[in-house]
Amino acid sequence: MLGSIGRLAGNGVVGLNERNCQYIMRYNPRRLYPLVDDKLATKRLAMAAGLPVPELYGVIGSHHEVRNLPTILAAHRDFVVKPAHGSGGDGILVVSARVRDRNVYRLVDGSIMGEDDIEHHLSNIISGQYSLGGHRDVALVEYCVKFDATFAEHSFRGVPDIRVIVFRGYPVMGMVRLPTRRSQGKANLHQGAVGAGLDLATGQTTYGVTGNTTVTEHPDTGAPIGGLQIPQWEYLLRFAARCYELTGLGYLGVDIVLDRDKGPMLLELNARPGLNIQIANRRGLRPRLDLVEAQPAGAPIEERVAFAMTTLATAVPALN
Repeated sequence: MLGSIGRLAGNGVVGLNERNCQYIMRYNPRRLYPLVDDKLATKRLAMAAGLPVPELYGVIGSHHEVRNLPTILAAHRDFVVKPAHGSGGDGILVVSARVRDRNVYRLVDGSIMGEDDIEHHLSNIISGQYSLGGHRDVALVEYCVKFDATFAEHSFRGVPDIRVIVFRGYPVMGMVRLPTRRSQGKANLHQGAVGAGLDLATGQTTYGVTGNTTVTEHPDTGAPIGGLQIPQWEYLLRFAARCYELTGLGYLGVDIVLDRDKGPMLLELNARPGLNIQIANRRGLRPRLDLVEAQPAGAPIEERVAFAMTTLATAVPALN
């Protein structure tokens, strides 16, 4: 899988330039980018369409509003803080517990932050430290997803998420991102999480990758990467496919989390999804993308998902 560029291209592996020119530029009108680059806009769009999302507790849009945080959190022990225009997981704080009488917050990785530290972090978000292009931003404070027992042996502290690449409304490839000690409990590949490929037909994990290195076991728990069954798989594919109509974007990444109490929820959408998903699956995207391009437009979601689980799932064998 990690051989020469020519060999990769010959096996249908899509590179960065090809992704940008052949798929993102052709199928993602720039006027639609704000729908996914702004997490607050994405959340509101999904809510209007009836797609479940983590509950929004509050929005902090200016430095003087930072003092409102205790009021926003009055009824909540755990929560997530994230920049509305952040990328790559930067600037996200996942707070697992708040100790009111000591004014301290325990993060999901076990570290402690004081109230002043949280307020400073919020100010950094507002100043644009984590936003795309460094522009002024707003901070979202929202529900902290509860760990689903499915991943008990496959995650270090944090909550995994499921990434599905959707092309012209068809789910074409998926992976589950498993938090590690290195990623500080976050399901983000750029920060060291494990990406585990998913069999498109069954929703079972297959291979794993961390960075550009393939792995067969979770680096912290030792659990085997392959053979984990993702629950409600067909429903999750339909969920992801709906995001095509939701946004109008022809090539996008759909990130879904499984909450132990609330079930599947839309976490984020990405108009420029990364390509490591091919390494995690040991399959190139191009054969599946070619098959989808040959399909007529306008097929119902159920037909698109059935096509993905049958024809696309067997489109190309795994690479060595």
